[in-house]
Amino acid sequence: MPLDPAATSARRPLDQIADGEPIISFRGVHKSFGDHHILRGIDLDFERGRTTVVIGPSGTGKSVTMKLIVGLLRPEEGDVWFAGTNVPDAPERELMGVRRRIGMMFQDGALFDSMTVGDNIAFPLQRHTKLGAGEIDDRVERSLLQVGLPGIQDQMPSSLSGGMRKRVSLARAIIHEPEIVMFDEPNSGLDPLTSDEIDNLICRMKEELGITFVVISHDIVGTFAVADRIAMLYNGQLIANGTPEEILHSSEPVLRSFLARNMELPQLRDTRP
Repeated sequence: MPLDPAATSARRPLDQIADGEPIISFRGVHKSFGDHHILRGIDLDFERGRTTVVIGPSGTGKSVTMKLIVGLLRPEEGDVWFAGTNVPDAPERELMGVRRRIGMMFQDGALFDSMTVGDNIAFPLQRHTKLGAGEIDDRVERSLLQVGLPGIQDQMPSSLSGGMRKRVSLARAIIHEPEIVMFDEPNSGLDPLTSDEIDNLICRMKEELGITFVVISHDIVGTFAVADRIAMLYNGQLIANGTPEEILHSSEPVLRSFLARNMELPQLRDTRP
């Protein structure tokens, strides 16, 4: 059987993967919790230098997909390739190397309320590098400038608005110059204007930094604002995957219902053997 070109691309070292080629590949991935099958044989690529948004109702495996990428969960079947590494089979030392190449912006910001903004952003560098205090301070200042919040290093998270907390979380995610940044519901809890600001920031960061973004989202407007590609998970299956234009014009009934915010979604047949 010929090799899958996408999976072969994802097995190459990062410096050999061009923009637009898969940097992460799921192949035949199954994940269950007890009798509850979350993912049922998923094949999905995340292209280098692109923003891929994964959508779908709650409980369809979006967050599980992110955890599989960083090795916090392992599939019962299938492969998850990150560049040259098959994450489920990677020893812990190699897995830590994968995680250092990924930044994460959490749904609630996940900031330490007892630490200043500057200390929150500096935490990954203090924990995982041998950089001196001066270099770390410079990087904190640069990261805050990139997210549009210069000079707030000494503020406490409790003094920030929801949108500012998201921006600080993004500054922390990019401070160690990762190849990939993953966003867990970046618009959650934000008003429409602030959501638009976050969407614009995501687009600008992708252009300025040239890195790969993986976004988990329920927000349809935000999805179409930031996505290069959109993938929809439903009932453990990948039911749609394409450009925003392809998704918008898809005839897939579940997808169309979801985009219309119709919660009465039809059931799919269980295709797991």
